[in-house]
Amino acid sequence: QVQLVESGGGLVQPGGSLRLSCAASRTILNINAMGWYRQAPGKQRELVATITSSGSTNYADSVKGRFTISRDNAKRTVYLEMNSLKPEDTAVYYCYARYGADYWGQGTQVTVSS
Repeated sequence: QVQLVESGGGLVQPGGSLRLSCAASRTILNINAMGWYRQAPGKQRELVATITSSGSTNYADSVKGRFTISRDNAKRTVYLEMNSLKPEDTAVYYCYARYGADYWGQGTQVTVSS
């Protein structure tokens, strides 16, 4: 099993930046797929970005060029650097890991508003 704890959410103005962190309860060296999803009010949860153990990344079209996902295996942590934030990025952001089953964090709120 894997427990995931997100942090780093908050309120930011349009055009601002935030960095989300996802700390895992165990080594992530052999967790092939980790990433971030988000869910806005009244909408379905959607993929934001994923990263494999080899460092391959994948992004939703809506965040390409603005968001960067990375992982630090020594710290058992996955990051999501978010720049040029827009009001439509407002959502609860969830960390996930695929390790046999899918595991989810509790979510962290990101609000982009002036």
